[in-house]
Amino acid sequence: MHLWSGVAIGLYIVMMSVTGSVLVYSNELYTAATPAPILSKGSGPRLTDDQLAEAARRLYPGYRVANIGRARNPDEAVDIRLRGGNRPKQRLFDPRSGADLGDSVPLGIWLISRTIDLHDNLLAGPTGRKVNAMGALALLLMAMTGLAIWWPGIRAWRGSLTLRRGVGWKRWIWHSHSMIGFWSLGFLLVFGVSGAYLGYPQPFQDFADRIQPPTAASAGLRIVDKVIYWLAFLHFGRVNGIGIPCSGPGLCDQTTKAIWAIFGLAPTAMFVTGAIMWWNRVLRPRLASARRAARSHPATVS
Repeated sequence: MHLWSGVAIGLYIVMMSVTGSVLVYSNELYTAATPAPILSKGSGPRLTDDQLAEAARRLYPGYRVANIGRARNPDEAVDIRLRGGNRPKQRLFDPRSGADLGDSVPLGIWLISRTIDLHDNLLAGPTGRKVNAMGALALLLMAMTGLAIWWPGIRAWRGSLTLRRGVGWKRWIWHSHSMIGFWSLGFLLVFGVSGAYLGYPQPFQDFADRIQPPTAASAGLRIVDKVIYWLAFLHFGRVNGIGIPCSGPGLCDQTTKAIWAIFGLAPTAMFVTGAIMWWNRVLRPRLASARRAARSHPATVS
């Protein structure tokens, strides 16, 4: 069960692992990808909204102006959203000349937004989020079956917490897989349970209401509400919430993010080591057997 479930959903787990670790730093990535504001260099009078809308329609026939957004600085480029054609457009226009200054959503911002949508919804909206919930449950299944496989017995369990030397590279890969799985088990359980909750929140809320039925007096004060809050909060590794002694931004915030990013990559490391073990134990012997059979029974040419 552990082997074939890992083979079946391994690449999916790697994708979620890598994107999740990257998105721990989503705020920092957005800041780095945000360009400096573009200011008008003209000296003429500023155009009105109607004049800017007319300039946009001339440049993009077949489109209609859906929204015009101006910054606090009147000399900063105006953000105009257009609808029509094959897909919506969002462009920047010079507030004085009406010239098109380029896309208002930089490539970096677009890539980060798409990465978030990929991680949260698999680029498929609510359906993708439900699929992610199933993937989170599969991750829990792999974690629990992996724990059963890892357990070496009462006398030997301490030796399975670290890497061993002089055991050969195949055995070393096995020990690496087991060690990473043990030390990251707590994070895997948090990611799995919280991922299932974020994909299917209503069953969790219904279960919480059964455990501790809501009343007018307990609104917002139930233990189950706090558990669900922390369940979602811990998924993202952020420590700047209400009531948390260590608040960000700062050293504590960055330390927590680094820990979450590192342990978020644990499924990727386990997939790589698991794939190597699968090759050594399953594929390689089968390929060798097939080659021996081919040499024993060479094809005859008539």
